[in-house]
Amino acid sequence: MPSKKNGFYKNIAYYKMTGGKSDVGRQRTGSSLSEDDKSLGLLSFGAIVSLVVWYLTSFLTLFMNKYTLTNLQAEAVLFSTVQIVVSTIVGGINMYWPCYMGRATRECVRRPFSFYTNMMFVGLTRFLVVFLGLISLEYVAVSFTETVKSSAPLFTVVISFLMLRERNGIYVQLSLIPIMTGLVLCSAYEISFTLVGFLAALGTNLAECLQFVLSKMSLSGEASRTTPAEFQFYSCFASTILQIPICVVLMNYEQASQTTFHIFVWMVLNGLMYHYQTMTAWVLMEYVSPVTHSVCNTVKRAIAIWLSVLVFGNSVTLLSGIGTGVVILGVLMYNKARDFEQRRHERHETRTLLIDNDSKTVV
Repeated sequence: MPSKKNGFYKNIAYYKMTGGKSDVGRQRTGSSLSEDDKSLGLLSFGAIVSLVVWYLTSFLTLFMNKYTLTNLQAEAVLFSTVQIVVSTIVGGINMYWPCYMGRATRECVRRPFSFYTNMMFVGLTRFLVVFLGLISLEYVAVSFTETVKSSAPLFTVVISFLMLRERNGIYVQLSLIPIMTGLVLCSAYEISFTLVGFLAALGTNLAECLQFVLSKMSLSGEASRTTPAEFQFYSCFASTILQIPICVVLMNYEQASQTTFHIFVWMVLNGLMYHYQTMTAWVLMEYVSPVTHSVCNTVKRAIAIWLSVLVFGNSVTLLSGIGTGVVILGVLMYNKARDFEQRRHERHETRTLLIDNDSKTVV
């Protein structure tokens, strides 16, 4: 059993000590924004551009994934591998030419061995997010997949408790009720429901939440600070290494052999969209608070759900539609509850500190 003073265990201890309140985007990049950009937040020019590009690339990634899998009959394992490899290559390029997405890498930083081992954990979850997400899109409607993924706060609370023993207040716990209720409604009355697609969507959600928690824990130390492009490169490179043996074992070679140049080009384009979707999401974190970022993500999912209904013509039952609305409402309540409890905790800490200072002054 390794010492808790080293590696991954040290980062978990640091994460607990800081209460997990600092968002990974700001902690990782060491914000290079001007004071005007920081004060304007979501209203700053950089934040607006990041938000628009994030939304646009997210929608394109989602719809292109669905089209490539269902219409072009791409092999899912090969498809996910191409996406990760493309993101690794472009991430390596963006480290030195970031294209206005964060700072450029000026010098080679010597990092501890624990940084690379931690990136392997993050890389594994990144592979699972991409692969299971594609499997889900192959079996169920886009709108249903996005609804299931919208229930991420439920998984985040559970994972944070199991891994970090992080307890949430009553308001956060109550906000999970509409999320669970809406998810049950969607699942019970979804026309395109299949068990494989539902489990894959749940697996995507679980892996995505685990990836976020692992990222925050792995990148807590000073030596682990990276730019968005560096984080993208290292995590995707680790994911590529882990994915190669999985690809060899799980790939459907008969279906993969039918991949034409046209299909391969679509895979590469999807990889580019996936890369910039992830990059702009991290860049936006430098401008806004974690709660604002989470609300933007919830709005993005809501728009994606109803856009997919219009684009693909999916039939939606009344109760399934109500369930989707309840899930979105629950997520917004969750964000508000988290913000309220965090502010209350900060006021309590400030009050305690003032009392302690007054006591020392009297003595």
